[in-house]
Amino acid sequence: MIFRAPGRVNLIGEHTDYNQGFVLPIALHLETRVEARPATGGVLQVHSASRREMKAWAVESIRHREPQHDWSDYVIGVARELIAAGFEIPALALHIESTIPEGAGLSSSAALEVATALALLQGREFDRLELARLCQRAESNFVGMPCGIMDQYVSIFASEHAALKIDCRSLESESVRLPDHVAILAVNSMVKHNLGQSAYRTRVRECAEAFRGSLRDATLDQIRGNKHARHVVTENQRVLSFVEAASAGDLTRMGELFLESHASMRDDYEISCAEIDFLVDTAKNIPGCYGARMTGGGFGGCTVNLVSPEYVPDFTRAILRAYPQAQVIECVPAGGASVCG
Repeated sequence: MIFRAPGRVNLIGEHTDYNQGFVLPIALHLETRVEARPATGGVLQVHSASRREMKAWAVESIRHREPQHDWSDYVIGVARELIAAGFEIPALALHIESTIPEGAGLSSSAALEVATALALLQGREFDRLELARLCQRAESNFVGMPCGIMDQYVSIFASEHAALKIDCRSLESESVRLPDHVAILAVNSMVKHNLGQSAYRTRVRECAEAFRGSLRDATLDQIRGNKHARHVVTENQRVLSFVEAASAGDLTRMGELFLESHASMRDDYEISCAEIDFLVDTAKNIPGCYGARMTGGGFGGCTVNLVSPEYVPDFTRAILRAYPQAQVIECVPAGGASVCG
C-alpha cells in the first residue's frame, strides 16, 4: 500500500502556533509517499529514494533507539510514539519518495512523519487529531525540534481549494476560501542558514518566558519593549485580518498584510536573512504582485507571494532574472493525507 501526506505553505501566522495562536496554511501538491510492503525477520526496513540510503532495525529494538541526528529520526520518532500509544510495529519494508524540497520551509518533515505514521498503522483506526499530536511529539521529543502543531495538523486536515485557519489553542479549524483571481507562488531561495534550528529553539524559549501564560492572551502594553513577543501578538491579529480580507476578496489588503508580516519577522522577530529580504523586496516591485513574505521557520527557505494569475509568467521571469538560483513553485491548495492504494 502507498500512503501520502502533503507539504504545506503557511500563508500567514508565523511562529504563532507554539504560542497557541492562529495560523493560515494550505497543503501543497508536493507530497511524501511511503510505500509499505510486508517484511520478514522482525525487521523494519526503510529506504529513502532521495538520499539513496537504507536503514533497518529490529522491531523489538525500536522503543530503545536513540536519535541518530539524520532523516531516520523522523521514522523512529513516529514508531516510538505509536508503540507508546499501544500499537505494535509490524515488520515492514518502507520505500520513501518525496517531491517536497528539504530545508525550504515547506514542511517536508511533517509530511514524512504523517505518511510514515499511516504506513506503520497499516489501516488500523487512529483519531486524526491524535495522529497530528503524535507526529508533533515525535518531532519535538525525539528529533528535538520544539515545533508547534501547524505542520502536522494541516498535512492531515487540509482541504482542496481552501486555506485552513487553525486555532492552535483549541485545535479547531475552519476552511477559508481564497479569492479565485489570485495565484500563490512559493519562491525557494535554495539557502538554509545554520542559525535556523538554534534560533528557533531560542525563540520558543523566549516566548515562553516573555509573558505569564500564553502570548495568545498578551496585549502590546503587557509586552512593551519585547520585540520578539510583539511579533507574535501582532501576527495573530494579522491572521484574523487576512481571513477577513480574503472573505471580502480584498487582494490589496491581503498583500499589505503579507508585507507587514514580513517586516515584523525581519525587524521584530529577527528571523529573516539577506536572500529572503532580497526576494521580498524584488517581488513587491514586480507588476501583478500584491505582496510577499517569508514563510517557514526562518533564516532561508521560501517566500510566499500573491500574484495576479495573468502576471504569473512575467513574475516568474522577473524573479529568475534577479535571483537565477531560485525555484518558483505554484501552490494550489491540496487535500490532506490519504491512502493511495
